[in-house]
Amino acid sequence: MPPESNVAEAARSQLAAVVGRPRAYDGPRTNARPAAVLMLFGVLDSQDSGHEAMDAAVSRDLDVLLLARATTLRSHPGQVAFPGGRIDPGDADVVAAALREAREETGLDPAGVEILGTLEQIPLDYSRHLVTPVVGWWRHPSPVHVVDVAESSAVFRTPVADLLNPANRGSIIIRRGGQEYRGPGFLVPEGDGHQLVWGFTGMLLDGLFDRLGWTEPWDDTRELPLPLA
Repeated sequence: MPPESNVAEAARSQLAAVVGRPRAYDGPRTNARPAAVLMLFGVLDSQDSGHEAMDAAVSRDLDVLLLARATTLRSHPGQVAFPGGRIDPGDADVVAAALREAREETGLDPAGVEILGTLEQIPLDYSRHLVTPVVGWWRHPSPVHVVDVAESSAVFRTPVADLLNPANRGSIIIRRGGQEYRGPGFLVPEGDGHQLVWGFTGMLLDGLFDRLGWTEPWDDTRELPLPLA
């Protein structure tokens, strides 16, 4: 295996190759509320994954920044998410919005983040948001933590190899009103327990991993239980 610095650069190059140029934001064009999330990848200083990914570009210390929303929030309480939120009138573009939200939620220094590009905008009908995922590379990582306990209960950097590990993958199935929602789920270690990544965040990770060619065969018939509310 090549030196870790070369492996990390290979992962960064692959990410940069699958994203588009950052989108300009010139105000809302629909009734949807514009929002942005930051999908920030980097290299861990410690706590590498115990899983060796099939793709050589995914080193054991490649990671992505996530947070757990506070359980007291009205919207998606307790769910794992990317830093992000609505675009404010003072934000220059979606990149500025994603970096501002990440700084407000995790305390990171935006100066250490290299923006690689954006993914396609995703409409969320149930919340009437139009979300632009912004993909970044953490050139100079800074300490992160929960800034506001009313917004987040945890901030953590998860090894990508743990997310790709088939043993940590499964499907989330919600049956309600005669309808069934099925989506990807990731069960990953965090602190003394585990965090379940699903919903919008799980969908983004699943789609990006497929696009990168990083996905490993996993059992989509395995059902992961949702945490008790």
